[in-house]
Amino acid sequence: MQLGIIGLGRMGGNIARRLMLDGHQTVVYDRNTDFVSALGKEGASGVADLPALVAGLDKPRAVWVMLPAGAPTEDTIAELSGLLEAGDVIIDGGNTFYKDDIRRGQELAQKGIDYIDVGTSGGVWGLERGYCMMIGGDARVVERLDPLFASLAPGIGNIPRTRDRVSADDRAERGYIHAGPPGAGHFVKMIHNGIEYGMMQAFAEGFDILKTKNSPSLPEDQRFDLNLADIAEVWRRGSVVSSWLLDLTADALASDPKLDGYSGAVADSGEGRWTIEAAMEQAVPVPVLSNSLFARFRSRQQSTYGDKLLSAMRFGFGGHVETPKK
Repeated sequence: MQLGIIGLGRMGGNIARRLMLDGHQTVVYDRNTDFVSALGKEGASGVADLPALVAGLDKPRAVWVMLPAGAPTEDTIAELSGLLEAGDVIIDGGNTFYKDDIRRGQELAQKGIDYIDVGTSGGVWGLERGYCMMIGGDARVVERLDPLFASLAPGIGNIPRTRDRVSADDRAERGYIHAGPPGAGHFVKMIHNGIEYGMMQAFAEGFDILKTKNSPSLPEDQRFDLNLADIAEVWRRGSVVSSWLLDLTADALASDPKLDGYSGAVADSGEGRWTIEAAMEQAVPVPVLSNSLFARFRSRQQSTYGDKLLSAMRFGFGGHVETPKK
């Protein structure tokens, strides 16, 4: 298939590469011309602006927007809506607030343009590992675009199949789902990221306890000088807490045991805040998720070793840089 891609940063460029490796054609645009040139050398059709991107696509066109949530995405989709025609589709693969998806889907439908929201997880490792995708939009359009999603997804791989699972739809096992109408994809991804906050905070706090077990404030016979890199490594193998986040923790501790490369000022993206807002709207108690968000706020004022570990994990999976301390 053919796909236009706008935004070639940490994830957009590798999305194009993974698609091209599986035989798809891409027409790509980014304000950074170096990104466009690099992908052009790898087989993409690079263009200089949005009109050229639209002109370079066959009808019905499909355009994937991979930009930061907020004004960059909003403005780009608004411009695209004036360039595309009925039957074309806009795909937002960023981390947009799901209520904005609902509004956009309704607005674009009035022009006959389809709208698909794709909550995309995979970070900077997506080219190699594939992308886990949670998709919202009209089922007919999602089905038409399925070859693209199938190429981007990780596939079944070597993960054991879930015992007693029965489903006529194997997309979840291959790493992507059609979650529901516009907005549903980003809503599921929003909750995914909220859970991610809680899991990361648990690792950070646990390793902080391990790190401070040699504190002079403890009785001398209760002080342990623990090797955190070894602990992370052994937990990766057969432990019930093994996970990709623990893999990233082990990587960080192996290369920088004291985590001197991190200040511990942990940034937060919109999804964590939006998850708490959704919980409040639905009257669902989420003490772990809310505390993990507030811990990031606190880290920008006074940080701990655990906060440095949070920053290391965020950099490991997504290339996210720390928020400067105020």
